[in-house]
Amino acid sequence: MKEARVQVKVPLVPRPGMQEPEGNTVSGVEKDKPAPLNLRTVPSQPARLSNPGRVSADELNRKTTEHIHIPVIELDQFRRVKRRRMRTFGRKPRWGRNTTRWQPAAAVSALLAMALLIPVILVWPRTSEAPKPIPAPTDSSSTRTPAPAPAVPVTYPEPKVRVYLSATGTTMNLPLEDYVTGVVAAEMPAEFRLEALKAQAIAARTFIVRRLAASDTSGVPSGVADVTDTVSHQVFIPPDQVESDWTRLGKAKEWEKLQQAVRESRDTVMTYQGKAITASFFSTSNGYTENAEDVWGNAVPYLQSVDSPWDKNLAPGFKQTVTMKRNDILQKLNLDAIPVTAQKGGSWMEVLSTTKGHRIKEMQIAGETFSGPEVRKLLGLRSSQFSWKTTGDEIQITTYGYGHGVGMSQWGANGMAQEGHTATQILKHYYTGISFGQASKMLASK
Repeated sequence: MKEARVQVKVPLVPRPGMQEPEGNTVSGVEKDKPAPLNLRTVPSQPARLSNPGRVSADELNRKTTEHIHIPVIELDQFRRVKRRRMRTFGRKPRWGRNTTRWQPAAAVSALLAMALLIPVILVWPRTSEAPKPIPAPTDSSSTRTPAPAPAVPVTYPEPKVRVYLSATGTTMNLPLEDYVTGVVAAEMPAEFRLEALKAQAIAARTFIVRRLAASDTSGVPSGVADVTDTVSHQVFIPPDQVESDWTRLGKAKEWEKLQQAVRESRDTVMTYQGKAITASFFSTSNGYTENAEDVWGNAVPYLQSVDSPWDKNLAPGFKQTVTMKRNDILQKLNLDAIPVTAQKGGSWMEVLSTTKGHRIKEMQIAGETFSGPEVRKLLGLRSSQFSWKTTGDEIQITTYGYGHGVGMSQWGANGMAQEGHTATQILKHYYTGISFGQASKMLASK
């Protein structure tokens, strides 16, 4: 495009009485000023005076103005001066006139800004939008749902237990928890740890609940009660008698601990597949418990052999030796005499096999085969794990442990309690794969 040139006519009026410099040149102007100006003077007609001898002031002024020079200044000169100044003082052109360098950076910045702002705009809460009111139902009776009633814990009545008292031949009817208190007092030493007492309370409660659920009155004379107070079922002492005797003996603290054990384990029983288990227990193990099938002939999944190493160091009757006459042994085993072949061999007692619980499974005595539990029962031994030594006509028999060996060892439970195990942990150790249930709930539907 061509530059447009603007011509400005500036009249220069000389002062009166002063002579205009000749040529009106700009030779003395500095280099940075518009020196080379193109001055064009508009030609004027020579002034003519009508009366040169007498001239008035007005006429003189009029004639003077006719000789005014009107220079024409071209603005191109000012542009040249401006460029010279920029080159002289090192001024750079404005950034807006050379945009090729910042355009890529500006484009990247704009994209980054948009990438940050778009998610913010999408998730920014719309505060200007008022929440929409929930429309009221037209028919409250048909659309309104009733509020759920607060959950109320279901309680079940405490079961009752009928106990046959063998000493008097009478029957005592009492609540389940009172019965459990009398059993724990009779079956476990009061000096045992609290967690061991709680484990015993749960085992005793489970035993009677299983009988009540099955309406089992076996072993009870005439079936007039649910259970007896002997070792045939569970040894039992009436709670009033226990409290009286223990208070008289200075065992008030033991009585309080016993009540605490029953209270903290209240209504809890062991279950297997939803049913109360056969919660058998015994005094002292030989280091292991027995499989149910090795003692009673029937396999029970939760009555399996486990180790019980605590008994050996804690139980005072872990090892015991008795001396018996040979003839007494033969008589108790219903044997007439020792066969001649056994006398010649020098050994008339021999172990044939042992159980997983390291007790005698089968043995031969005077040529007859007996099971270990059978020999224990007939000879009145404390355990079916025993050894013997013959001295003349006498036999010294040493037993290890006390009881049938199936289920929970009471001294083993106390040993676990001393190590910090809870009643639940003790029971899960001795009864394989069991769970826990609520006794009153199980008997409520009976």
